[in-house]
Amino acid sequence: MKNYFFKIIKSFILIFVVVICSSNNNMFETKVNNNNLNKAVNVSTMALKINEFNYDALYGAKDTYTGDLTGYVYNCPACTGHLACNSNYNIKDGTITYPDEDYGEVNIVASSVNLPCGTIIRFNSSRISDKPVIAVVMDRGVLGNAIDFLSESEEYAIKTVGRSTITYDVLRVGW
Repeated sequence: MKNYFFKIIKSFILIFVVVICSSNNNMFETKVNNNNLNKAVNVSTMALKINEFNYDALYGAKDTYTGDLTGYVYNCPACTGHLACNSNYNIKDGTITYPDEDYGEVNIVASSVNLPCGTIIRFNSSRISDKPVIAVVMDRGVLGNAIDFLSESEEYAIKTVGRSTITYDVLRVGW
């Protein structure tokens, strides 16, 4: 009988502790009120910071090289008309750009195996553009740090692109 009485008291104490703990749970809750009337400015500032971070991540140079820039066309004597990195991509119709998921419409270049397929580079060449040129490595056929710019015609490759020494930044390494 004595043992039975202690079990009942233990049960009541346990129920009492559970009820007290669950009812006092709110006393540990902290509430923060933001009475700032300029909440839109905070969101705008945050969006600018995110865009700044994304821009730096996309357009910050991972590495820099110096090499010769030349031009080529898909039907040159040593060319097969197919890109080494993506043989299914049609350049025989005069296409010289590629729609990259991150960088948009970019030019196509050939490089040596030093740069993996899908590498994005940026370089300045006043012969080609007054703005920096963004290109993707989709072909092979050159040595060292040279870059071969896919051109719409042999005349453009020879007269406009020609041969020059450039410094280029690697923005993304491979796909």
